[in-house]
Amino acid sequence: MTERFVVGLVGAPFGVQGCVKVRSLSGEYEHLRTLGAVALRIGDRETTWEVEAATLVHEALVMKFKGIDTPEAAKALTGAELVTDRTHAAPLQPDEFYIEDLRGIAVVGVPTEPGEEGAVLGRISAVIEGGGGNLVEIQLPSGELKLVPFRNEFFGDIDLETGKAVLVAGWILV
Repeated sequence: MTERFVVGLVGAPFGVQGCVKVRSLSGEYEHLRTLGAVALRIGDRETTWEVEAATLVHEALVMKFKGIDTPEAAKALTGAELVTDRTHAAPLQPDEFYIEDLRGIAVVGVPTEPGEEGAVLGRISAVIEGGGGNLVEIQLPSGELKLVPFRNEFFGDIDLETGKAVLVAGWILV
């Protein structure tokens, strides 16, 4: 399982003291307010910053990093990914998964016989936010990509330990 996650994106500078707005990728902010340090990744470069302050302002998180003291310095961080370890990611509710944990797991069909495993149909290559909910991108053995709604009508058991997700609507891949 993935141990580090991108949990937010740094937006525009806020105010004159070097603060930045941060958008949480989970939509939740409380877990980000308690961070003492974070890694900011821009491209291939990652730098660790001490968090001086994190405050909710009008449903947005405003963060201040030690050593970033001007709007100009803060602007250089715009677009950075906020990376932290699993323990600081948004807490999961029952039947929720971190997208990073789903990438690469096998998608299998429903077994035809009791006690058997279903045939491998492909692998999850991405999870995409769609207007009506998340879509799972499945890469078939042929290399073709198919999108399937990430809903109970299509997916049965998802077991991260075995790395398998049962696609109960296998017909959707044809």
